[in-house]
Amino acid sequence: MEARAINRYISTSPRKMRLVIDLIRGKSVDEALHILHFSPKHASRVAEKVLRSAVANLQNKDEAGRLETGAMLVKEAFVDSGMSMKRILPAPMGRAFRMRKRSNHVTIIVAAKPAPAKPPARRAKSAAAEPASKEAAAKKPAAKKTAAKKAAPKKSAKAQESK
Repeated sequence: MEARAINRYISTSPRKMRLVIDLIRGKSVDEALHILHFSPKHASRVAEKVLRSAVANLQNKDEAGRLETGAMLVKEAFVDSGMSMKRILPAPMGRAFRMRKRSNHVTIIVAAKPAPAKPPARRAKSAAAEPASKEAAAKKPAAKKTAAKKAAPKKSAKAQESK
């Protein structure tokens, strides 16, 4: 299960916002909130607000009960550029330079962590299978000894003479 939150027309440049969003992508929600809360960047405040909104959306979506933030992760987080406001900046000798005030849109998608898969339970041995296994175990050491003798390398005549 996943939920998303979008904040549009944020008045910072997309480049500055991407620096902050790249820090939290793929992290658990608890860790992402701590990173954003203690980050000195101005864009981190807006990103934290969007992340908290996405978490609230997921908690409201969950019918079984309230999901803990420790059981969530930031699945996707991205920044799109918004509109740019064009303004005029006075320049020397009667000229004017164009100044672009950029904006961006932030989208954060959070999801519940998948439950770890349980390994299949081992079956208990039946009483009928035990005698067969004891007989097989008794035969195996003898087979190992003969295999070890066959696998041992034979010494050449020159090696025996040098000793």
